[in-house]
Amino acid sequence: MNRSACVGPLAPTAHRKRRPLLAPSWFAAVMGTGIVANAAVTLPRSFHPLRTAALVVWLGAALLLVLLAAGYLRQGALRSHAGDPVTAQFFGAPPMALLTVGSGALLLGRPLIGAETALDVDWVLWSLGTVLGLVTACAVPYLMVTRHRFTPDAAFGGWLMPVVPPMVSAATGALLVPHAPAGQPRLALLLGCYAMLGLGLVAALLVLAMIYGRLVHHEAPAGAVVPTVWIGVGALGQAVTALGALAAVAPSALPAPYARGTEVFALLGGIVLWGFAMLWGVLATALTVRTIRAGLPFAPTWWSFIFPVGACVTATSALAGRTGSDLFVWIAVPLYGLLVIAWVVVTGHSLGHARRHLLLDPAGDMS
Repeated sequence: MNRSACVGPLAPTAHRKRRPLLAPSWFAAVMGTGIVANAAVTLPRSFHPLRTAALVVWLGAALLLVLLAAGYLRQGALRSHAGDPVTAQFFGAPPMALLTVGSGALLLGRPLIGAETALDVDWVLWSLGTVLGLVTACAVPYLMVTRHRFTPDAAFGGWLMPVVPPMVSAATGALLVPHAPAGQPRLALLLGCYAMLGLGLVAALLVLAMIYGRLVHHEAPAGAVVPTVWIGVGALGQAVTALGALAAVAPSALPAPYARGTEVFALLGGIVLWGFAMLWGVLATALTVRTIRAGLPFAPTWWSFIFPVGACVTATSALAGRTGSDLFVWIAVPLYGLLVIAWVVVTGHSLGHARRHLLLDPAGDMS
């Protein structure tokens, strides 16, 4: 493992330098908590108590987003984090946190805050998250090309983080398409979401190829880097989710022949990408089991287990609804149960980590 892949928020702190308390990777906790709530709404089999529990989880994600955003902005660490070749990759986490909480407002928050307020919250958070996500998707690769330097074995799952936000914008933006003014504004939003889906998906496939090349040609990843392999599952799952969500709202903006084409694209393209996600998931599972046997230290990268599995749940649920296949139902429901168990475990470790650093060592590094 090269040095650039073993610094920043991924590795245990080998030397205790005074650094900013929060790294952007911690926003993955908001992403993971938010998708646990949102995925409950998309399940092909659900019940009222689950939706109530999901509302409580969404409120927790919203509160955590406020606390992390305030803490991160207060420490003024943007420039120093941008200069770190590993930490900079996780600039994709804050915009995805905004997008996840925003979509949760529309999916879950209406009984609590009202339909109009929920819609306004989603518009604000989606707009802010989309702008930040597009900036990240352009700025981080530019920094990688012009400023950061990497060894041949430097590629890891975190490289997907800057390019995935536009896909999350596409999937969550589909919820807002029916609420956009009819005509050109609605069409522009729909087409913009498809463009962002293409931006994120093609870029993610390029990065996945680099990660696979790194896995094949160099030593297998170890320690806290391993959970980031799961981000590939999340990227592919988001693409499937976005295809299904956009096809569902396309008839409100596109003429009939093209609207029907989006449905075909969502079905065939979604199943193809879902199959690739399953392959990547098997690889990630095998690497994780291998690492657990050797010892897997806790790090913020453990949240890389949560959002990707959640995206896989929403993708599988979308295919279940589109195809009517019981196969996808039988996969989506148990997968959601696994997601909840993993979220409880990671949340418990995260709270313990925060307690140790904030109460026992207030000046310590929480990256």
